[in-house]
Amino acid sequence: MNGTGDFSPAEREGLYRAIFERRDVRSQFLPDPVPAEVLARLLQAAHHAPSVGFMQPWDFLLIESRETRRAVKTLFDAANAQAARHYAAEQGERYRRLKLEGILDSPLNLCITCDRNRGGPHVLGRDSMFDTDLFSTCLAVQNLWLAARAEGLGVGWVSIVDPAALAGVLALPDGVYPLAYLCVGYVSEFLPAPELAAAGWRQRLPLAQLLHGDSWHQDAPAALQQAVGRLPAVDDPTDDPTTECPVANSPADESP
Repeated sequence: MNGTGDFSPAEREGLYRAIFERRDVRSQFLPDPVPAEVLARLLQAAHHAPSVGFMQPWDFLLIESRETRRAVKTLFDAANAQAARHYAAEQGERYRRLKLEGILDSPLNLCITCDRNRGGPHVLGRDSMFDTDLFSTCLAVQNLWLAARAEGLGVGWVSIVDPAALAGVLALPDGVYPLAYLCVGYVSEFLPAPELAAAGWRQRLPLAQLLHGDSWHQDAPAALQQAVGRLPAVDDPTDDPTTECPVANSPADESP
C-alpha cells in the first residue's frame, strides 16, 4: 500500500536501524562535547513524543557540573551496593564486574522529569490510568534515545539510584519526579549486542514466545507466527553466552 505519508525504503530502513542498534551505553563514551545544535534536535524529538491528554509532562535538566555529577555518582554507588546484596556467589561476582553507569565518563548528563501536576487535577484520558503521565514521559525518553542513535550519540539510563535522593540533589519541586537520568555523548563504538546479553546476564526473549491471540491463553494468528519466524535475526549476542562483560570492575543495567 502506498500513501502520501509513506516513508521511502531508505527512510524506513534508517528507522529500523536506529531501533535495532540502540544501546544502553555505559563504558564507550568519548570526551567530545555534544554541539548545541545536535542537542537541540534531540530535545525537539523528545518534546514531540505523544502524551495522554497532550499533557506534555516532561522537563529537561542539562547537567554539566562535575560537582552535581559527583553527588549523583555517590547516590548511584550507595544504591548499587544495596542492589548487589540480591545476588550471591558467582552471580554476585558477575554483577560487581558489570559497568552500569557513565555519570562521570560522559560529557553530558540529562535528567528527564515528569511533572505529575501538569495539566491540572483532571487530564483527559487519565481518570482510569493515573500513571499515564509517567508512561508519556517514557515515550519522550525513547524518542530522544532513537534520535541520539541516528546522530551517532550514545545514551545510558542510570536506573540504580534513589529517586527521592536524586530529586533532592537536583532541587526538584514537589510533584516533579526524576524519571530518567541519562548519560549522553559520542562513543568509540556501538556494541553489536546489549552488554548484558554479551555478559551472559540475560538474553533477549524470542518474540514468538510473547505472542497471544484474543486472550492470554489463545495462540496468535498462524499467519503472524509464520511471518515472525521469517524475520531476520538482529543483535544476536556472542556465540559464548558466558563471555564476560567487556568492561569490568564497575557496575549497571540494560534499561528497557
